Amino acid sequence: MEAPAQTTIPRRDPATVMRLSRLGSLHQCRLSFMRQLTRRMAQENWSFSRPVFRIDENGVGCAVYSAKGPERTYSLVAFAHDLPPEMRSDRVIAEAWDATFALFDGVPTEADIERLSQNVPLQEAGRVSESELSLSRANRSVRLWAHVVDRLAAGQQPDFDQIDKVGYLMRTTAVYGSGKFGAADREKIAGRAEVQAPFQAEMLSVFLTRTFVRDLVQHMARAKGGDAAVPLDLAIARRLGIGNSTGLGMAPFIVNHPILFNNWIMVREEAIARVRSVSEATESEAQVFRRMLRRSEVSVDRWRSEHPIQIEKLAALKTDLLALTSLVGADDLITDYPWDRLMTWAEGALSEEGQELVASLILEPYPDLVDGLTSCMADSNGAAFSIEGSMDVTEVRDLIQESFGWALDLDWDAPENCARAWYVSEEKLEPRMGERFDEPIADYEQPLAPARDAVLAHRALNGRQGTVAAFLLEHPEHRHTVRRAQMSRVAPYGEIRDNTISAQVLPIDMLRAKLSFFGATHFDPRSDRWVRICMYAGAPYPEDLTTETADHWVYPQEGAV
Repeated sequence: MEAPAQTTIPRRDPATVMRLSRLGSLHQCRLSFMRQLTRRMAQENWSFSRPVFRIDENGVGCAVYSAKGPERTYSLVAFAHDLPPEMRSDRVIAEAWDATFALFDGVPTEADIERLSQNVPLQEAGRVSESELSLSRANRSVRLWAHVVDRLAAGQQPDFDQIDKVGYLMRTTAVYGSGKFGAADREKIAGRAEVQAPFQAEMLSVFLTRTFVRDLVQHMARAKGGDAAVPLDLAIARRLGIGNSTGLGMAPFIVNHPILFNNWIMVREEAIARVRSVSEATESEAQVFRRMLRRSEVSVDRWRSEHPIQIEKLAALKTDLLALTSLVGADDLITDYPWDRLMTWAEGALSEEGQELVASLILEPYPDLVDGLTSCMADSNGAAFSIEGSMDVTEVRDLIQESFGWALDLDWDAPENCARAWYVSEEKLEPRMGERFDEPIADYEQPLAPARDAVLAHRALNGRQGTVAAFLLEHPEHRHTVRRAQMSRVAPYGEIRDNTISAQVLPIDMLRAKLSFFGATHFDPRSDRWVRICMYAGAPYPEDLTTETADHWVYPQEGAV
């Protein structure tokens, strides 16, 4: 890792960054988890194989895809199913899928495959072991799947417009890891270099799933067309990603993991600050930015959504890109702190969606300043954070004031400020959000309203003297707020600066914030509570993963058909 740059431009204020509308406008960047993985695999020259592919002419069977790094091998064990159309659903309550997967720690034996065949297709109803690092499932995009199979079977390539309209042949509806359903706990692999960064096992699972989906659709075309069938053109195959349907189950994550989420945001803000502090850019660096900007225009042009919120944001983003392109055309982007000037201009001229795209793009020319920061994105001790009982209560009150001062003047008895309540569904043990005054859910509410709880704790602390320990002996109901307040000393970006139970809250903002760090693109909300995305669209496949193809794949090539 390079020596840290001398940062002269400070990181942006958490009060600005941590608003939900801005978090809901974040874009992927160099720090995204998918790009971290593809860069590492290319730099370390990972090798890939498909030791098992036993799929019949009906598309039923199993396959194994192995990825071998410098020290270890990981294998995706995939099961393909013949799913009746009436059983296909993106809902978490579904009980059958077109394909199911487990990421195996090593290379599975036949006995492992047999064991997994009895459990993985059942998903939540089955059980896996600590030899498995993730459990997932996916459904076909029915119309595009049929179109691609029919075209390839007839010796033709699929239609580009139909490819772009959907963007994926299958979409996952869950990728479970970290101990769920018997899979290995995070602690088992946290010390391994290749998966030390967040969600690397899950990102590897999706990367290999994409290869399986390509192979499966070609297999089905050959089964239908025989010798007349042709393989999928590489340029089209690269254009296809893996879709994902993500709902409320993901939203509480960033509330429940304040130190981890702080690390993601703080690293991104540090990267932005480092680049803003570059006093003079080279012509080569300026050209990288211009090239990624042009390729971003291609990506935005392909971005589709039918949701009114995203339609409005996309329209604003396209207007932003016109203004940004005009400005960049008149600026050499070389002298006088060019990236700070650009960010300052964006703050006054562009929407939040446009501002955050600029923030991501200015990182692209600077791998030496940015990429080493990825080692700081994991959380090694947040779960073990202990309350400091000897702290004076006045200090705790000040910490609450710092993170939640904006909430102290809200009328928390007003229905519009506490209209929603988070709870866990009995059926699937998944987080849900309901209407507090219309549904009998208040008794089951989860502690996912940190702002309201902080205000209650602040009131209880008024006029108090003494230590935190003495206060909590009398008021144990405020332990979680005191713990979060003390966390804020090391995690200034750990708290959302908005009301997560208001009538106006949009959970999709929380979903997008997390998914942007995964590296997702083309966010398409289907309501205010769930969103479809695309993962690895444009990425190389294992056989063409090189250091040249491993990073900027997320930006479509200019002039690509």
